[in-house]
Amino acid sequence: MLKKKITLKHIARELDVSISTVSKALKNSEEISRDTKEKIQAFAKLYNYKPNNIAISLKNKRTKNIGVVIPDIVHHFFTTVVKGIEKYANQKGYNVIVCLSDESFDKEVINMEMLANGSIDGFIMSLSAGTQENDDYNHLKEVTEQGIPVVLFDRVTDEIDCDKVVIDDQQGGYMATKKLIDEGRKQIALLTTHDYFSVSRDRNEGYRKALLDSGLEIKDDYILRLPYMDIEEQVISDFFDRIEVDGVLSVNEIFGINAMRVLQRKGYVIPDDISVIGFTDGLLSKHANPSMTSVAQHGDKMGEIAAKMLIEKVESDVEEETYKTEIIQPTIVARESTLNPNGAGSGN
Repeated sequence: MLKKKITLKHIARELDVSISTVSKALKNSEEISRDTKEKIQAFAKLYNYKPNNIAISLKNKRTKNIGVVIPDIVHHFFTTVVKGIEKYANQKGYNVIVCLSDESFDKEVINMEMLANGSIDGFIMSLSAGTQENDDYNHLKEVTEQGIPVVLFDRVTDEIDCDKVVIDDQQGGYMATKKLIDEGRKQIALLTTHDYFSVSRDRNEGYRKALLDSGLEIKDDYILRLPYMDIEEQVISDFFDRIEVDGVLSVNEIFGINAMRVLQRKGYVIPDDISVIGFTDGLLSKHANPSMTSVAQHGDKMGEIAAKMLIEKVESDVEEETYKTEIIQPTIVARESTLNPNGAGSGN
């Protein structure tokens, strides 16, 4: 007797039928022949199958709701992704239910269990810091094994077989660092988060690669790792006291804005003395003084692609599971915090 908890997917595989056939048979659907129903029900009973509280909503009973789980609403990027999702989903007649994981693993799991209880057709989500730090994706595996489609965006993992949409973060880090080098900057600091964030890890890689390709040394004391939230300006200030710097790359716009403020307080003129580039082309970057050159992540486009991928999966009758990853190319929006290569401020 199997002790392991079995899923719809296991039964489907054992009996060589589709997941939706198993699901319909267990719900006594008229669409399934009596023989098949009896065979499936007997197998489920034998192995003590209990429907998970993450219940599958059947293809013929679509809710027309999409669940979106995002880590926070502070960062402009996530709000633009949600707008992109809403725009596409609404055109297709779907409602969007947004939940915040607040960077917490537990909250992410609770949100998913609540939403997947038959109230949505699929998930679009970006992993919380807690989930990435724990490296625990069982809640996602449980959902996908129940046949509920999931699309991951921005912060993704190879642990889950599903559609994904990301920006080429390594390329973004490379382009931004190369822009600083092309301005003649040689002492370039990196403000980043801890490496369990997949996006920061890739942006850091791009920074390192650009320095190496340009024959510049990678210096560990030029890299400052900050907590994602609750930034202490004193820590940034102490960091800049320890090093001679003429360029700064920040993996998000909030770190970048804080860095500019600290440097200006120390008497540096931006961009004459030091150029600064941040990721995320948000409102903070536009309205900072000086306005900040940014790596645009195209969140609205990412949201639209994620919604399209999910709705196609929800409405598809194809049983084979094939997954793709869409990669969006980043672009640089030049503003006043960097120089043109000829030495003049970039302007807007």
